[in-house]
Amino acid sequence: MTASDRTLLTGWFSFRDGEATAGDVLALNRVQCVLDHAGHAYDTAWSPAFRPDALHLDDVDPQAYGSLVFVCGPLHGPQVADLHRRFPHCLRIAVGTSVIRPGSPAVTGFHRILARDGPALEPVRDLSARAPAAPALPVVGVILTRGQREYGGRRRHEETADRITRWLLAKDCARVELETRLDTKDWRLCATPGQLDSVLERLDLVVTDRLHGLVLSLRAGVPALAVDPVESGAKVTAQARSCGWPALVAAEDLDDGRLEHWWDWCLIEGTDTARRIRAGFRSGRTPDNADGLLRALTGRPPEDGRPAPGGHWMPHPGNTVSHERPESPG
Repeated sequence: MTASDRTLLTGWFSFRDGEATAGDVLALNRVQCVLDHAGHAYDTAWSPAFRPDALHLDDVDPQAYGSLVFVCGPLHGPQVADLHRRFPHCLRIAVGTSVIRPGSPAVTGFHRILARDGPALEPVRDLSARAPAAPALPVVGVILTRGQREYGGRRRHEETADRITRWLLAKDCARVELETRLDTKDWRLCATPGQLDSVLERLDLVVTDRLHGLVLSLRAGVPALAVDPVESGAKVTAQARSCGWPALVAAEDLDDGRLEHWWDWCLIEGTDTARRIRAGFRSGRTPDNADGLLRALTGRPPEDGRPAPGGHWMPHPGNTVSHERPESPG
């Protein structure tokens, strides 16, 4: 094989200070699929910031290629124009690109442009539309906190969040960062609980170190991989116990092995367990503290003769906290 038989695939995903968008990479996949089917030899140049271990444009020997293809994105700017200066001997083709200024050096340096749009051009469907379909991946909501200063020296929130996010970075999944805080002025946040419910119900899994991250996920019938960020356990542990939910990791026991174990459990067995717990929530069979509120307000004893559910705190000396555990839902 001679240099004239090999093609270098480039795009905005190739530049050191460029970026890789999902559309650009899917367009690249479509081009690679066509070349693979034809048996045409090629290499792909990637930004070192995006793929440190791949072939980088700065390290390429231009003489190793007979053609250069620029895939997707707009044809403009000095970075694109520099390709013409660096690969003057190559056949240079742009495919699936937008032409903004036809007379610019970035455009005129190509021997042929198979544009998706431009002045006086009939638009052509973007290359990403026919890219090979990828396998479905888990959609994972991530609900973390670095606050809760009230726990003082028992706080492990920063190291917990850092450990979880480093681990998640290596997971092949679609991550969605979520916040339980509601806001009517910030479009990025949900304004009502119903809006958050609608997001949670569409997830496969939630990873969280928040009490309501756990409870609201189970309320939506979605398994939650819960981590208690307070040393020796606090409210997240208490809620996992109250709900009968096993996928819990203590801050002092947090490691990749435990996270992997509960990740697998949540995606296999956990979905059915979470749905059973949701059914228990909705059935109303399991009492909670609201059931005893009116009795506490009026001083009347329970009509059914049963003690009030849950812990009960009497705020004066000599009283104790009872720790009755309601029956597990579902």
